[in-house]
Amino acid sequence: MKKTEGKKSRRISFSLTAKFVLGLCIAGLCIMVSTAFVGVATYWNSIVEQYNGTAYQVARTAEGYFEPEELAAYADAVSRYSTGRAEKAEIDRITESERYRQIKGQLDKLRAAMEANDIFVFVFDMDVLRNFSQDAYDKMEWNPLYYISDSYHIEGAQLKMGDRGSILQEYVEDCIRAYETGVPADNDFISKGEFGYNTSAMYPVVQDGKTIAFIGVEIPMATLQAAVTAYLTQSFLAGSAVTLLLLLVILWVLGRTLIVPVKQVADAAKQFVTNENRISGNLEKICTGDEVQMLAESVLKMEKDINEYIVNLTSVTAEKERIGAELNVAAQIQANMLPSIFPAFPDRKEIDIYASMAPAKEVGGDFYDFFLVDEDHLALVIADVSGKGVPAALFMVIAKTLLKNRAQMGESPGEILENVNNQLCENNEAEMFVTVWLGIYELSTGRLTAANAGHEYPAVKRAGEGYSLLKDRHGFVLAGMEDMKYQEYEIQLRPGDAVFVYTDGVAEATDAKETLFGTDRMLQALNDCQDAAAQETVEHVGQRIGEFVGNTAQFDDITMLCLINRNTVTEGKERGTVDERDNA
Repeated sequence: MKKTEGKKSRRISFSLTAKFVLGLCIAGLCIMVSTAFVGVATYWNSIVEQYNGTAYQVARTAEGYFEPEELAAYADAVSRYSTGRAEKAEIDRITESERYRQIKGQLDKLRAAMEANDIFVFVFDMDVLRNFSQDAYDKMEWNPLYYISDSYHIEGAQLKMGDRGSILQEYVEDCIRAYETGVPADNDFISKGEFGYNTSAMYPVVQDGKTIAFIGVEIPMATLQAAVTAYLTQSFLAGSAVTLLLLLVILWVLGRTLIVPVKQVADAAKQFVTNENRISGNLEKICTGDEVQMLAESVLKMEKDINEYIVNLTSVTAEKERIGAELNVAAQIQANMLPSIFPAFPDRKEIDIYASMAPAKEVGGDFYDFFLVDEDHLALVIADVSGKGVPAALFMVIAKTLLKNRAQMGESPGEILENVNNQLCENNEAEMFVTVWLGIYELSTGRLTAANAGHEYPAVKRAGEGYSLLKDRHGFVLAGMEDMKYQEYEIQLRPGDAVFVYTDGVAEATDAKETLFGTDRMLQALNDCQDAAAQETVEHVGQRIGEFVGNTAQFDDITMLCLINRNTVTEGKERGTVDERDNA
């Protein structure tokens, strides 16, 4: 295990170094490329301007070889020839004249001296030039110029006076503008041919304010290309040397100020994990004065905090386990205090009773109870203490005990609530209270006498009709105020009739959208199984609540109790009669 971790640590350290080396190499490469790009662009533009200026200077020199009237005459002859107003014989006389040959020889010498590819003198057919056609250009049928003289550097490829020629498409607009204004174009005419890059001059010859001809000069830029290649090579070699030197210096500096300290931090963290949280002394020795030192100090503090936290966590965990064990005991005690054996009265076939309580925490504040006061009277209690958890559970134990003691003394529901209320108000510094519904059911007659201390409305089912809420008159909650009076009322339960009581945790159960389950859904669930036994009724309502809330955490205790009259003969008041009487 230790050997594997050591290899992993070395790999991480090497990876950090590799990242720095790779980053520096990329940065150096970017610097070299950007520097070379800027340098080449600047160098290229400078040399192009120089070459272009040379080309125009050659054109102006070539213009000086012609007498003004000569060039005008030559241009006029070619223009007339191009429109059919002059015969080929006139052109031949000019080209065979001594003067034309002299000028042609001078142009050839100038081209050779300037190492130009071509020096040519021509006139434009402006109608053709202005009506440029891409289709004709592609078919090589677009020829807007007529040669006066051509000094192309390849013998046999030179054009004669009157021959037609073409120019590059990108020159068209500039040539039209130069013809109309008599001013050379500002653009640098750069083209690439079979002999490499060339720069061209299109120089307009102006006489009496009118452009009569053009002198074109084409100079190869092989020297420029060679210079650019040499510049790039030198830049790459120099940049590589500088980058390598900087890389070594930066690696040395970073190794001392970053990589080594970071590795020490990583080793200290690994040692802390593998050696049972033992803190390394190397962290205190890192004094780089930057973020690495801050990292080392933070890791050191974290290790100390973790050790302290583990000590506290051990203590807290032990205490929590103790409290959890005590809460489990308390939950078991609370569960044992509630009737949990069903059927509760196997020998009493005249009733069917079932109840359940699901606390929101380990222990709850809700409770239910039912017990025989005598052979013919059954006490029913359901209650909800304010709050939750241990305080509510303790208050629940007190309230349940007092209610049962008073009921077993033979008191009526109103008297029980009144006396218990006064007892709970004594020394109630926690200001807790409890809502209670309490009933005394007479087994022989089916008559239920009940009182309500601020609790939920009970649901009563008449045989063959279904459940509905009985909106009884509420008294004040117990432990809220001394000397309160509670009114009683009676319900006559016929065979098949039932009463269902519950705490507010049923109606207030919420789903993920915070929608309440509500009493309407509760009544619907009850009526879906209105002929079921008491246990099935309570479990069905609980199932519907569970389906409604889904995975939402339970917010409140949920307690339900159902009593069904199974007696075949009952005596008492007419069905549905409710009688309220004041015990005051």
